[in-house]
Amino acid sequence: MLDALMRKGDRLIHYVQPVSPGAADGLVAEVYAQVARDFVLAPPVTLHASAPELLAGAWMLIRETLLVGRVPRRQKETVAAAVSQLNSCPFCVDIHSVMMHASAPVEPGRAELAGALAAWALATRTPASALLRRPPFPAEDAPEIVGTAVAFHYVNRMVNVFLDELPISRLGRFRDVSRRLLALAMHGLARRSPRPGDSLSLLPAAQLPEDLAWTRSNPAIAGAYARFATAVEEYGRQTLPGGVRRLVTETLARWSGEDPGLGTGWLEDSIAGRPEHEQPSARLALLTAMASYRVDEGVVEAFRRHHPADRDLVGAVAWASFAAARRTGSWLAGLEPSAARGHPVGHKAPAG
Repeated sequence: MLDALMRKGDRLIHYVQPVSPGAADGLVAEVYAQVARDFVLAPPVTLHASAPELLAGAWMLIRETLLVGRVPRRQKETVAAAVSQLNSCPFCVDIHSVMMHASAPVEPGRAELAGALAAWALATRTPASALLRRPPFPAEDAPEIVGTAVAFHYVNRMVNVFLDELPISRLGRFRDVSRRLLALAMHGLARRSPRPGDSLSLLPAAQLPEDLAWTRSNPAIAGAYARFATAVEEYGRQTLPGGVRRLVTETLARWSGEDPGLGTGWLEDSIAGRPEHEQPSARLALLTAMASYRVDEGVVEAFRRHHPADRDLVGAVAWASFAAARRTGSWLAGLEPSAARGHPVGHKAPAG
C-alpha cells in the first residue's frame, strides 16, 4: 500500500525532475536498489537523485539512524514524527506517525518513555531546555536517537522545500483513521531489521568533522554522517558563493532555534550588503536554514536564473538544510560550534 502511494510521489516533488527507477543508472540505481530492499522508495530520498552523492548520503543518514540499530524502531519513529511536527513538515509527520504505529507495540511499562522521547524531540530547537540536559535515554543510545533527530532536522527542510503534502494530510476528520489503516498495511515494512553499516560502501570513507563527534561511538552512524558531510560540503562549495556560506554559518551561530516568523526584515537586512548576483542564493539558503516552509516558487526561480541545473538547486538546499541540522546537533550533544577538524572513519561496514 505504501509502495503504491510512494509510486505516486513523483507528482508531489516540485522544482526538480524525479528520476524513476527504470531510468536510474550508476550510483542512483545502486542506491535505489538498496532503498527498495531495506525500506521503500520514498520521495524524501528520491528528490536527491539529480545529485547522486547527496542521494546516497541522505539514504545513509536515514538508514543508519532510523532503520537499524539496538534502539527499538518505534522509539526512533516517535522522535522522527515529533521533530517533523516541530519543523512544520506535514509530509514527514504523516509518514512517521504511520510507521510509529506500524512498529512493534509499546512494551508494558514503556509508554512513559515514548512520551518522554516525544517531549525531548519537541525541545530539540530549545537549547536551554532542561530536557536536553537530562535526556530520557542512556548515553550509549545517543548516536541513534540524536542521530535520528538531526537527520530529520535535515530531511524536514528538504521536504518542506521540494514536496507537497501526502494525500492523507488533506482528509480532514478522516486523517487519523487513514493513518491507522495505513499503519496496519505497513506492519511488515516497519519491522524489517536491516544490518547496520551496509549502506557505507555507497560512498568513499571520509573525515568526521569535530561537531559530529557525538556519533563516534557508533561506527555505522559516524561513517554515514562523515560521508554525507563531505558530500554536502562539496555540493555547497560548487553551488553557493563562499560569502553566502559564511553568512549562513554566522547567522546559525547566533541562532537558538527560534522561528523568525513571517516578517522579512531579518532576511532583507541580512542580504542587503551582498552583491546583487549573490542575493538569490543568500535568500534561498537563509530561508531554507531558518524557515524552510517559506521557500516558494519566487525564491526558487530567482536562484535558478543563475543556477538552472537541478543538481545545483538540490545541492544548495541540502547544504543549508544540513548546516541548520548540524547546529541543532551541537546543542543536543552539549557542544558549541567549532572548526571542523577531521578524524578518519573507516571505509567498509560495519566498522564505518
